[in-house]
Amino acid sequence: MALFTKQDALDYHEFPRHGKVEVVPTKRCENQKDLSMAYSPGVAEACMAIHADPALANLYTGKANLVAVVSNGTAVLGLGNIGPLAGKPVMEGKGVLFKLFADIDVFDLELNLSDPDKIIEVVKAMEPTFGGINLEDIKAPECFYIEERLKAEMNIPVFHDDQHGTAVISGAGLINAAEITGKKIADCKVVVVGAGAAGIACAKFYVALGVDPANLFMFDSKGLLHKGRTDLNKYKQAFAQPNSKGTLADAMKDADMFLGLSSKNLLSKDMVKSMSKKSPVIFACANPDPEISYLDAKEARPDCIMGTGRTDYPNQVNNVSGFPFIFRGALDVQAKEINEAMKVAAAKALADLAKEPVPEEVSALYGGQKFSFGLDYVIPKPLDPRILLWETPAVAQAAMDTGVAKAPIADMAAYKTALKKRVDAAHARIKTFTDSYYNK
Repeated sequence: MALFTKQDALDYHEFPRHGKVEVVPTKRCENQKDLSMAYSPGVAEACMAIHADPALANLYTGKANLVAVVSNGTAVLGLGNIGPLAGKPVMEGKGVLFKLFADIDVFDLELNLSDPDKIIEVVKAMEPTFGGINLEDIKAPECFYIEERLKAEMNIPVFHDDQHGTAVISGAGLINAAEITGKKIADCKVVVVGAGAAGIACAKFYVALGVDPANLFMFDSKGLLHKGRTDLNKYKQAFAQPNSKGTLADAMKDADMFLGLSSKNLLSKDMVKSMSKKSPVIFACANPDPEISYLDAKEARPDCIMGTGRTDYPNQVNNVSGFPFIFRGALDVQAKEINEAMKVAAAKALADLAKEPVPEEVSALYGGQKFSFGLDYVIPKPLDPRILLWETPAVAQAAMDTGVAKAPIADMAAYKTALKKRVDAAHARIKTFTDSYYNK
């Protein structure tokens, strides 16, 4: 049964105030003194302090906690190239998630641009405003080029969540699946269907976790990527097998892991049955309908570790378990970038958390369901509040360990305490604020 109707969703976005976000001041402005400090002449003191020491912008403005969600609407969710204006509700929604999960402020910026170089030029010009850049729903292969250039040319974190979010979350699942089955990641045969932004980023990340590129088989709409093909861009070429090795059904034989980022009903029960003899991993993440349904996969192989992007089945691969906390850790140490070590740290933290006993408060969020580490629970539930205290410090620590943190944290235990207080306080503020709308 659907959780909502079409009209429910439209009403949610329209009432009680149009859209999902509002910008509000954080300082009182109730009298002449307040006004003169907020703007003129008192604001000059902050301006001149920053002019003398640019690092003070992180103290006297909201820059250090402000992320831009930037999109041109060319690859929106499962909707495709619907353009920047139609994509705006998604970007506003991304801002809501940043704020609720990690107390990060967001401006969503929908750019009416298709030229990658112009997008790069615009985003670079906004560096003084933001503490980080979240690229969103930009189609491949342009998204790779845009992120590469911006990471190289900006001194703040740049992160394309469509690529790396799925990689981090599914990577955590791969780590735990290997442990459950007693397999070495280096020995795992992995099949990836979908060679867009997320597919290629996931493949790169799995290699970083230890997968042998020779054991990684990637398919696009035309079949297996192999060096005999002349239609592959450089990003696909990096994962091309030496020779054509048959169909998807051929590749699925004895595969330890399947990752789907393509379209529904692509995977058959027979393909699932042909996979590794010991608990194969199936992450079927096509949106909204997976490459094979949870029920069909489990019927074919009751021992499989099955995950989808859906909330109503186990092992949900949901990017919200990644990007808010990755950015929170990066911002809190003023990292110059989000590097591979920080993403690996995020995945390992999620994998470790899944092995911990799940408290009643988390079960209550999911209708009283009980969760324990095993085939149906290799990834923490997205609403588990403990993710904040496991993943965020791990990312911050990795930034410090790799030398990209400009403001290292001296006391990590105190940081974790402050982190929880901060997000709890943000939730209290948001609830009071939103309730005021609905109680009018």
